Order: sequence, then structure tokens, then C-alpha cells
Amino acid sequence: MADETRSQAGKDGADRQPAAGVAGSAAPAAKREAGKKSAAPAKAPAAAAKPRPKPKPKAPPEPPKAPEDQAPPDGMEIPAMVAALQNGVSGAVLKVSFWVGDWTVIVAPDRLLDVMRFLRDDAATAFDYCSDVTAADWPPREKRFDVVYCLYSTRLRQRIRVKVRVGEEDPVESVTGLWPAADWLEREVFDQFGVNIVNHPNLRRILMPEQWQGHPQRKDYPLEGPGELLMENPQDWLRVRNLPDEAGPGPAADGEIE
Repeated sequence: MADETRSQAGKDGADRQPAAGVAGSAAPAAKREAGKKSAAPAKAPAAAAKPRPKPKPKAPPEPPKAPEDQAPPDGMEIPAMVAALQNGVSGAVLKVSFWVGDWTVIVAPDRLLDVMRFLRDDAATAFDYCSDVTAADWPPREKRFDVVYCLYSTRLRQRIRVKVRVGEEDPVESVTGLWPAADWLEREVFDQFGVNIVNHPNLRRILMPEQWQGHPQRKDYPLEGPGELLMENPQDWLRVRNLPDEAGPGPAADGEIE
């Protein structure tokens, strides 16, 4: 019985011996693997991200170009008021336009008074009321200004617009002799656009002070205003405006506490 017990203990020891050997061999293997990892060269740090190039400044927008005066659609009949003008003042109408229900005649500046007088006096037109005089500025164009007259007939209940194209120095005859109500309207066109209206009874500024420089409704008018000197670049205005602040306080006056 004792022999059997010793024999069984020997078997158990033999069974346990390989397990211990496996465990013992696993530990050195783990150490060797850790050594390999520690011996491996460290990876180089990732290259620093390159700064993004600054975007190029955008080019300034092109000055707005004047829209085309739309011709009447094909097959549309010219109204009697326009036909009467074309026949009554030969060669004065350069173009006839129709847009969103409005008829416009573009006329030569030197024939403006002939056209206006006919439109007021002829029975087929009878435009006895000048409701508005205005202008539009298109700097890229040689004749940069469109001067527009809006006429209405209280008897015939019809409207028409008369347009002339002129440059900065081109004279535009006043229509106050035909419609006295155009007096202040033409003054506003002169004040805001600088259109050279001639033979006006009292041509002077109406919205801006008399000493004001420049004309605010022109598209090239400086955004910062004219200041004391007429400058076209708004950055120049900022520099001029900031000069007192950059110079600092002046010397204290007598009796003034510093």
C-alpha cells in the first residue's frame, strides 16, 4: 500500500514537472520580447503640418455697366404718342425702348427741348406734367450719365420716359421753361450727380451744403465722404481722420490742469 502511494506521488510529480517547465520557459520568452520592443528604434515624430498659404486678395469688383435699353418685342405696335413724336421731331429719337410696361425714348441731348416742347403741346401727346427728373451714373461708359424725365398726361392718362445720355461736361438744357415743377428736381440732379444743367433759373445745391465737395450719388464717390479734401480712396480718409488721435494731446492751455 505504501509502495502504491509513493508510486502515485511520483506520477503526480511527473505530471506537474512539465507544467512548471512550460511556465519557466514562458517567462524568459516574455522578457526577450520586451527587450526586442525596448531595443526597437523610436519612431520619428510626425512632421509639423505646413501652414496654409494665405489666400490671394480678391480683385476689386468691376464698375457696374449700364443695362441695355430693351427694344419692344417683335410684333408689338408702337403707341400713337411715340409715333407722333418720331414724325413730329424728325431724327431726334435715337431709340425706342419698352420694359415692364413703360415706354422710353432715348433722344439726342441737343434736341431735348424740341422733343419736350412737342410732347407738351401736341394733341397726340399732351404731357402737361413732369412728375420726376432723375439720373443714373455708369462710370465705365463715355457718356456716363442717363438723365431721365418722367412725363404724364392728365388728359390722356398716359406716361412716357425721355432719356438723354451725357458726359460730365456735356450741357443739358433745363426744362423749367416748359414745366416749372422741374426746378427743384433738376437742382437735385445737379447736387447729387453733378450733371451740367444749363439755363436753369437758380441752379444750386438743394440737399448738400453749398461748400460740399463732390456728388454723393456718383458711383465713384468715396465711401468715407469727401472730408476737407476730395479723396477717392477710402483708406486715405481713415488716415486723415486718425491723424489727431495719432498726434496725441496738444500742450495744455494756461490755467488748465494737466
